[in-house]
Amino acid sequence: MSAVFFGSISTLADTSELQRRAFNEAFEAHGLDWNWSRDDYVSMLGSNGGQDRIATFARDRQQDVDAQAVHSTKSSIFQELLGSSELSARPGVVETVERAKRDGHRLGFVTTTSADNVAALLAALAPAISAETFDIVVDRSSVSTGKPDPEVYRYALDRLGENAADAVAIEDNPGGVAAASRAGVACVAFPNQNTAEGDFSGAAATVDALDADHIVALLKS
Repeated sequence: MSAVFFGSISTLADTSELQRRAFNEAFEAHGLDWNWSRDDYVSMLGSNGGQDRIATFARDRQQDVDAQAVHSTKSSIFQELLGSSELSARPGVVETVERAKRDGHRLGFVTTTSADNVAALLAALAPAISAETFDIVVDRSSVSTGKPDPEVYRYALDRLGENAADAVAIEDNPGGVAAASRAGVACVAFPNQNTAEGDFSGAAATVDALDADHIVALLKS
């Protein structure tokens, strides 16, 4: 068989600005005089991990901040925003899912965000996209190392019994592309509105909308 892996929340729905808003509201809730502009946030998206971004930002400002607590608050706010926003799947996502299922390919949601974030997103996108859409859903509880480490892809391939050569990944940021590539999985870069200027040279293609025929063709190449 073969598999199509969606590699992050924003490959399904572009939540990048909701994420930034959640960070800023969390900073306010913790009494921090931080406010990440869009330019600030874009400059941080070359790597994965919101808690690490908070810790690095605090260290650069020589402030003692409980990054884990701030990130936990951010996640709660983000989940609330997902539930209250008019969220829809990105262009071509539903068509790609339907085509993959029709052609007998497996589907995976392979992310290193929290299980609660995954659940909130899929609840917001249902019924078009839901947990039942996927043959495997991976979150950060499944692996010890986040992207760009390839562990999450190797875990998903192992659980499905698939070969890397028979899979294609869809990622929205350079760290995700690197993780897929290091696992031997061909990757289509599908940047969100805040990662569009990133370095996606490691991807097989970079697109602003998914084309189901293209994704299936990569599986057969």
